[in-house]
Amino acid sequence: MTEQPRRPVATYETYQEAERAVDHLSDQGFPVQRVAIIGQDVRLVEQVVGRMDYGRAALHGAASGALPGALIGWLFGLVDWVDPLVSALLVALYGLIFGAIVGALFGLLLYTLQGGRRDFASVRSMQPSRYDVVVDEEVADEAVRLLGGVQTTGAGGRPAHT
Repeated sequence: MTEQPRRPVATYETYQEAERAVDHLSDQGFPVQRVAIIGQDVRLVEQVVGRMDYGRAALHGAASGALPGALIGWLFGLVDWVDPLVSALLVALYGLIFGAIVGALFGLLLYTLQGGRRDFASVRSMQPSRYDVVVDEEVADEAVRLLGGVQTTGAGGRPAHT
């Protein structure tokens, strides 16, 4: 299957504006399976959310180990043929506790091995600077016509350069 040539028909500053434009096309009966929203000029943003210390390293590790421990314990508990519900809940509780302890120890170990090089916690995200709405070349003129009446907020919604 060869990919159809596509053409940008509009550019928006936010994803919500691009989404609103595609929704408008859908409402007008446009074949939206021929549309894509493409984020352009993507940059990595790392937002620092706090200081990292031994206590927080242990807490983050415990939180990340508790859920897998509970799920594994629950699955093993279901194998009990006599009373699977009680057994599953009890073993899930033991798994949660064991997973939290192992996760906390692992979090402490990793934090210690870093040797103070990264004493902060952060969340990473990818953020495009703009969003292009692109459509298959053979239906692009119809999309441009239909998007002419879409109201957007901000400075988005400008026609794309072809």
